[in-house]
Amino acid sequence: MSTALSRPDGAAADWTIPQGWDAYTATEHDTWDRLFARQAKMLRDRATPEFLEGLDRLKLSDGGIPDFEQLSERLMKATGWQVVAVPGLVPDDVFFDHLANRRFVAGNFIRTPEQFDYLEEPDVFHDVFGHVPLLANPVFADYMQAYGQGGQRAAAMGAIDKLARLYWYTVEFGLVRAGDGLKLYGAGIVSSYTESVFALDDPSPNRLGFDLQRLMRTKYRIDDFQQNYFVIDSFEQLLDATLNTDFGPLYAELADAPDIEIETILPTDRVFTHGTQAYARAKAPAPTPSPR
Repeated sequence: MSTALSRPDGAAADWTIPQGWDAYTATEHDTWDRLFARQAKMLRDRATPEFLEGLDRLKLSDGGIPDFEQLSERLMKATGWQVVAVPGLVPDDVFFDHLANRRFVAGNFIRTPEQFDYLEEPDVFHDVFGHVPLLANPVFADYMQAYGQGGQRAAAMGAIDKLARLYWYTVEFGLVRAGDGLKLYGAGIVSSYTESVFALDDPSPNRLGFDLQRLMRTKYRIDDFQQNYFVIDSFEQLLDATLNTDFGPLYAELADAPDIEIETILPTDRVFTHGTQAYARAKAPAPTPSPR
């Protein structure tokens, strides 16, 4: 989602476009299949069971880029959601309206073979493989609709930046407790081969217990692996925090509270991993020498 965008030619008022499934090339379908095979194998013991169940229930392993119409039929039967094609990032108000009405927007393009391991703008693999399986889970599906409705209210209060952090640290980069361990569920992780390893195994990042207010004050990075991951106890916890929080007073309180720097550990944090931050520090630019 993004704010300062112009609607492309050919897009409807709600920014939707035809998926154009018949126009995909053999190379594009092959790219999906190779990405799918690699991630499905990687995630077998790493992703939350609800994600893996969604992959099977929605038949995303059938081969080739999914046809959104067929995918939406299966998803509608499961939770009343559907997938609609868009040309790329959409404005915040459009994004929230689609979520509030149980429509998930997905880019209809797929990365090139040269972009196999990384691309800046989410493509159909990130959007469909990463996000859609959990929409077959009733609790997570309700959370996503509640988030869209909350986004509409946040826009009216000028608080989208705070709510965006909730999406980032849950929907995109969330971890969930599983017994004594942790599992992946965030789309930005499960669709990334390298971050699927980093998020659970690397000693660098902090892994902190979910706290709505703390999370909404915390900065995040968009250019590399995360320095923080927030851990929910369950999807029910996530939905409950969204439905049973009065966001108006919370936004007012957050407006006067300073942002929390990314790698900070607070005394009140529930700490699963106090990260070394070695990865981020190694990639930080060297300080500029002072003139003599």
